[in-house]
Amino acid sequence: MIGYVTIGTNDLGSAVSFYDTVLSELGASRLYSTDRMAAWGTSKNRPVLMVTLPYDESSATVGNGVMVALTAKNREVVDAVYRKAVELGATDEGPPGPRGTSGFYAGYFRDLDGNKLNVFISG
Repeated sequence: MIGYVTIGTNDLGSAVSFYDTVLSELGASRLYSTDRMAAWGTSKNRPVLMVTLPYDESSATVGNGVMVALTAKNREVVDAVYRKAVELGATDEGPPGPRGTSGFYAGYFRDLDGNKLNVFISG
């Protein structure tokens, strides 16, 4: 159902470098980019994550309560993505670990612009 998720940035070059590295841990790569945006995914036929300079040319701001959740193959990938993000300057929002009792395992971080993401595996 989801085609893509778009988050804003105030520094496209830094965001592209950050996501090129972090999302490669999930097997994703940059599928396309312009002078205002970039998109990553595992296929053009699957949902993608896009980072963009705001259309109205105002500063990008973080949506309160908005979070992008990235799926991983296993706990080791969750750990690797979280570690890589923090290594590249992301802010910790909750280290990888089990959440609840349903087998949900996730790590939470904020990117260089303050956008909240998590990487998870369930089950």
